[in-house]
Amino acid sequence: MTSPAPAGDLFSLAGQVVLVTGASRGLGWAMARAMAGQGAHVVLNGRDGATLAARCEELAAAGHSGEAAAFDVTDEAAAIAALDRLMARHGRLDTIVLNAGIGVRKPLLEVTTDDYRQVTETNLTACFVLAREAARRMVPAGRGRIILTASVMGFVARPGVAAYAVAKAGLHGLTRALAVELGPQGITANAIAPGYFKTELNRPLWQDPDSGFARWIEQRTPLGRWGEPDEVAGAAIFLASPAGAFVSGAILAVDGGMLANL
Repeated sequence: MTSPAPAGDLFSLAGQVVLVTGASRGLGWAMARAMAGQGAHVVLNGRDGATLAARCEELAAAGHSGEAAAFDVTDEAAAIAALDRLMARHGRLDTIVLNAGIGVRKPLLEVTTDDYRQVTETNLTACFVLAREAARRMVPAGRGRIILTASVMGFVARPGVAAYAVAKAGLHGLTRALAVELGPQGITANAIAPGYFKTELNRPLWQDPDSGFARWIEQRTPLGRWGEPDEVAGAAIFLASPAGAFVSGAILAVDGGMLANL
């Protein structure tokens, strides 16, 4: 079991091995980079090995520790093999951040069943598989942290993102299920629910001057702006660090107050 750390070490991740999926860009990269900055050895996952290699070079240039693990999170065999390689190399997995995700923006009546399956396989089923397999490796150590990237769309919905909203709401349930089942083994499970951030995935939304959507989000968000990717990183550090040792089953909204605003 993880014991409380001295106050000065509350947010340290020194000695941790952390796997972050979807870490080549956006929120995943922001979280991975920040966690490496707190002393973790970060294993960056994505599908493009060249992009991951460049990210590892950025970490090394900043004096941080990281490596690449290129695989598709929806490929169960590849994911399990990657975890086996990680364990063989490091002998431990302290934290996994399940962040990889996709979105399909279409009106409900235009969403095909294949669209739905693709989104839920990536955003929900892959998280279930990786959480289960990470836990399988954490249980013998009697400790571990599982962090899932959910969304405000797991609480509320808007037109055009039906499959995404279903998958993210499912992650909320998965978080609670993991927390209650794995808690006795010393493993915590929590989710971060981001609001609207200026990521590459959202670029068509926040950079379009004619749609009015970016302006609407600013008006809908009490802080009056979109989030910057680095602003989600603190939540990941908290949940992986000694400071978050007694937090489990929580869905932490990082949304500028959007969910509080009627």
